[in-house]
Amino acid sequence: MVTQPNEPTDWDALLQEGMGPTQEAFLELVRNTKHSRKYCSNVIWGHLQTPDYVRAMLRLVVDFHGTPNDVEAGVKARTARASLIGQGGRTYHVVLAQEALRTNIGGPEVMRAQLARLHDAIDLPGLRLGIIPDRAERHIYPGHSFGIFDGNRVEVELYGTDPVCTDRKQIDTYEKAFTLLERSAVYGDEAKALISAELAALRT
Repeated sequence: MVTQPNEPTDWDALLQEGMGPTQEAFLELVRNTKHSRKYCSNVIWGHLQTPDYVRAMLRLVVDFHGTPNDVEAGVKARTARASLIGQGGRTYHVVLAQEALRTNIGGPEVMRAQLARLHDAIDLPGLRLGIIPDRAERHIYPGHSFGIFDGNRVEVELYGTDPVCTDRKQIDTYEKAFTLLERSAVYGDEAKALISAELAALRT
């Protein structure tokens, strides 16, 4: 399936085909997107996930939804997103809640490698990566993860059907939410310090 940024996607139908088709379709979407904004409330942003982190995450999806067990195909497509960072004039503004650094996906060894990868990625070209500290004052009530693609499409992440919003009013709502979320985030060396602290906690 070739997906354009402004076309709805039947993620439920793709999910029943397996991790490979689902992740390939999303890879096509991000390839066709120039400017992305992403808020992750409890897991690491997909473009920066290590293969082991992706593998552990997709196994949880397969177990929960009972989908075909083609995890390795999903890992290949999902990790391919990283190659798009800094390419073709693409920009990414990503905000993670600190909880995303602590949510244990795959166990301590997987998390150590994942946090190290995240720390090293802070300075990647075309990427602005912020982290909202647990104790930072919030300017909007906590919500679910979502992504905004070129300002004309929103993908919302839920347990059930993942809504795709292309209505202008809905998109404006999520753009407002992202603006309020980023106000609480720290960037650069402050973000690196938060990641380093979580890495240190895993080593104790």
